[in-house]
Amino acid sequence: MIAPKIPHNEKNRLAAVKNYNLLDTMPEEEYDTITSLISEICELPVSLVTLLDADRNFLKSHHGVDLKESPREISFCGHAINQEEDLFIIEDARIDPRFANNPLVQQAQTVFYAGAPLISPAGFKLGTLCVFDTKPRKLTERQKSILINMAKQVVKLFELHKKNKELLLIEEQLIERNIQLKNFTGVVSHNLKEPLASITSLAGLLKEEYIKDLDKDALKYLDYIEESSHTLKEYIDGMLLFYQSDALASQLKTEFNLKELLEDIEEILFVEHSEFNYSKDEVMLLANRAALFQIFVNLIGNSLKYNHNKTPYVRIAFSASKAFYHFQVIDNGVGIASGNQELMFELFRTGDDADKFGKKGTGIGLATVKSIVTKLGGTIKVDSEIGKGANFSFTIKK
Repeated sequence: MIAPKIPHNEKNRLAAVKNYNLLDTMPEEEYDTITSLISEICELPVSLVTLLDADRNFLKSHHGVDLKESPREISFCGHAINQEEDLFIIEDARIDPRFANNPLVQQAQTVFYAGAPLISPAGFKLGTLCVFDTKPRKLTERQKSILINMAKQVVKLFELHKKNKELLLIEEQLIERNIQLKNFTGVVSHNLKEPLASITSLAGLLKEEYIKDLDKDALKYLDYIEESSHTLKEYIDGMLLFYQSDALASQLKTEFNLKELLEDIEEILFVEHSEFNYSKDEVMLLANRAALFQIFVNLIGNSLKYNHNKTPYVRIAFSASKAFYHFQVIDNGVGIASGNQELMFELFRTGDDADKFGKKGTGIGLATVKSIVTKLGGTIKVDSEIGKGANFSFTIKK
């Protein structure tokens, strides 16, 4: 018996094998299907997908035998990866000096072998797709061609496995970073709210206590301080809500009355000289009430703020299909330019107009709405013209 030689690029070849993270993994249907098919096509009892580790031949798939690995020094595959041919064939191992006295020949009665190297895109021979028999055989040209081509498909499976692992790792890293960002946002917002409240209170106190001693410029500067503090608080509250949207959207579905939910919103948001129109029918929904409430509060709140009409008007339309609930929030507000309608749902993206109080938006509210709608399995879009109001339509999955 002659043990297979170690390839000249063994260090890099082994690194390539380990990079696929397939050694010592459980059987998988995709590989077992290939070995079963190759065994049938070649009309041979045994077919394997192997990976050559430093001192063993790991069998990723084994059709016709019950082994998981074998020593590399006695493996046929160890010889196969040292050949330049696309297919390494031993028609009768009993008369081949390389395999005389080999335990696989003497004990397992391996006589015929054909192995196609599994070659990585970088050119490293990782192992083989191979077939065995206990008697001398010959393969047809068609069988040889199929064995070579199926070996290439096995490598493609290796590549998909590696890419999936990489994507899972990236996903885990993103989840971890998102958790860290949420925690950071929570800590920062908590630490900022108290000093912001103090600044606002002190500015108000100064105006109240020293209004007679302060000139117009000083009073104006105190107004700026109060206004800036309120704006920063809105940013903090908005960011907290945005990063809490996952938790909000993950709440369980409950059965509730849509009319009662809209009545609650009407009581919170609507004042005199504004109109809120919605169906008074008793419509029962099975959905995430808290998430839907937050969506409506954001959209309706914007409809009222960005509205310079004497009588601001908001109408809610509802319908249902087999798989989705459909909602519309229609207003007579300032409208949104067509070029900005898709951009409005991006985080920190604001329109050009200030609201009726003269304040610019934070660019967080609509991004939060889209995040929640998406997590509820729906979509959202807006149809609007400048000066003719807006129609926000969204769906949530039943």
